[in-house]
Amino acid sequence: MGREIARNSKRYVAAKPLEVGSLKLRYGTFLLVKVAIVIRSRFFSSLVPVLLVCGPVWALSPTNPARAQFQDDEQTTINIYNAARPAVVTIGNRNGAGTGTFIDPSGLILTNEHVVRGSRQVQVMTADGNRYTGQVLQIDNVNDLALVRVSADEEFPTIPFAAPENIQVGQRVYAIGNPFGLEGTFTTGILSRIGNNGDLQTDAAINPGNSGGPLLNSLGELIGVNKAILSPGGQGNIGIGFATSAPVAQTFIASLENGNGSVAAAPPNTPSQPSPNSRPRLGVSVDANSLIVQKVEPGSIAERLRIQPGDRILAVNGTPLRNLNTLIDFLDTSPNSAVLTLGRGRQLADVQVDF
Repeated sequence: MGREIARNSKRYVAAKPLEVGSLKLRYGTFLLVKVAIVIRSRFFSSLVPVLLVCGPVWALSPTNPARAQFQDDEQTTINIYNAARPAVVTIGNRNGAGTGTFIDPSGLILTNEHVVRGSRQVQVMTADGNRYTGQVLQIDNVNDLALVRVSADEEFPTIPFAAPENIQVGQRVYAIGNPFGLEGTFTTGILSRIGNNGDLQTDAAINPGNSGGPLLNSLGELIGVNKAILSPGGQGNIGIGFATSAPVAQTFIASLENGNGSVAAAPPNTPSQPSPNSRPRLGVSVDANSLIVQKVEPGSIAERLRIQPGDRILAVNGTPLRNLNTLIDFLDTSPNSAVLTLGRGRQLADVQVDF
């Protein structure tokens, strides 16, 4: 390296680049290196040169940089997101914003009823930033579904529906949405439970703004439409989210098709007929343990019955409720009516509910 140096020399010399394998160690133009000779010891049979760096730290740079390699499961996740993201849209109206999914190249979007509630038209923004006006075609209050049509002289990317056999408890799932306005947010989890009515439960992070977005399987197929989270005390996501299943959504869509296969328009805010085994919705958020009502949705059954935040649901048809799962199990039976026992302060009342 540099000019030849005699034993024990203390001269400093200009360094040349040192190549090691495929890496080139770059010293810089003015980097000086001092070479010292280590005294022979009984443990070494030869002299060992030691380089003492007297300037900037070496920078390692590959002579042939390689493309990043991901593990198989990481690459699967990346592929799912890249394939699905273009078909996911942001839907906004005067009440806020949610998410939707193109399910037909002609511009048909599937989302939640509560995302478009009270609107005949909504604003739709695609993943590439283009904006359109969407017409609300039909809603399903029971399953929290809605269809929106965007009219444009172009075809849109879509996400295919999963077959029922491709929806299994324990499988990995993926959610795309716009929580708190953060467009294109991607989260993962597992499918934790399938309710008697087909509703899907997942621990994938779902937050306000995710409503109406797709829940996907590892094939990139739509298995559900994200719609709600269990949030005891309003403390945010605790790992229990819900989605309307793809088979229920497909039944809803099929019920709107006319003879030529197009989607027939219907007056907005007109509920469709409940699908078989649909869970009735009270329209309340409750604490999972105490069953105290935290929030009442506008226009819901609970609001019509004048249920208020702070009320406690004590029993259904005279049977005491132990926890939220007991109430959910009852609603999964798709009852036509029920008598709720509510507590408000020190008063009790039985309320007749017709779903």
